[in-house]
Amino acid sequence: MSDGGGSVRQRKKSSGDGSGNRARKAKSTGSSGSSTPSTAQQHQMWARIVLMVGIAAIVYFTTFRTREKKFATQREVLELRTQPLDCSRPYLDEISKFAGCIPNQCGRFVSDKIVSPAEAGILLDLARAGFELGQSAGGASILDLHSGALSKGTQFVNVYRLPEAKKLFTNQHINVYRHVKAKVQQAVADNFRLNVDALHLTHPTFFSRLTNVTAKTIHDEYWHEHVDKETYNSFHFTTLLYLTDYGKDFTGGRFVFIDNEGKHNRTHVYIEPKRARVSGFTSGAENMHHVEQVTGGVRYAITISFTCDREYAMADPKFALDDDEEGEEEGGTSEGRMNEP
Repeated sequence: MSDGGGSVRQRKKSSGDGSGNRARKAKSTGSSGSSTPSTAQQHQMWARIVLMVGIAAIVYFTTFRTREKKFATQREVLELRTQPLDCSRPYLDEISKFAGCIPNQCGRFVSDKIVSPAEAGILLDLARAGFELGQSAGGASILDLHSGALSKGTQFVNVYRLPEAKKLFTNQHINVYRHVKAKVQQAVADNFRLNVDALHLTHPTFFSRLTNVTAKTIHDEYWHEHVDKETYNSFHFTTLLYLTDYGKDFTGGRFVFIDNEGKHNRTHVYIEPKRARVSGFTSGAENMHHVEQVTGGVRYAITISFTCDREYAMADPKFALDDDEEGEEEGGTSEGRMNEP
């Protein structure tokens, strides 16, 4: 009996040892499998990574997105193109004080039929003649026929105090300048449905000459985004008359409206300058803009600005070449004028 019992115990022991070995082998095999993922597991891992990267890209490009749209190209000949916009609240609150000068709707327009190429050519000759007497050292020069301010080096001089100016500016120049200003003023009144007599020329109104020379002072940095009403308190309507052609006379230098759509989405709306092309817009925050840096050649334009407030109105220039005439002296105040070339 004891022998029989001993034999049974021995078999149980042997059986137990075998199970332990198998368990240890299974455990060892399991451990080895977890440290080296199978091919299927690797594929799953990479699929997850690709999915996460894709989701991140979609979120980024839908949250921070800048689109581009061409409002006017150099090759087009435009009778009139408009884009209505909602007025910014501060602009609307201010302009509502001026009867006859309240736009039916804010916005922008561009036309190649307001000023003739011949008129633009005469004004280009005037600008070139004026800039022969002075240019900015930083590639962004202005000539203000009303105040006489002319860029020279890193300062400003009064062009009417330069004897050479008497030989450059003619009656033809001044007459064409006045005639063009009147036609642009009428175009603003027509487009925004204003009483033209309620619209007044205001300061600053000036010629600009832009090149790719490196900026030397803040006056040369014309490419920063800005709102005219915030830069110039007098402005209610801004116009630009281009005197040279994008892609022919210069590269870069496009005019860019910046339309914000929500917190992060933006649309850049481009105007390619063209000789005799006129663009105009309400001067509030609805028309934030800037000018691209010129990369080659020379870009000429005139900024002609209008106000509804008689307090800021100014007369047409008289080409005052008398030494006794008042005007800005060298180093005079011209801060911010290149914000609107």
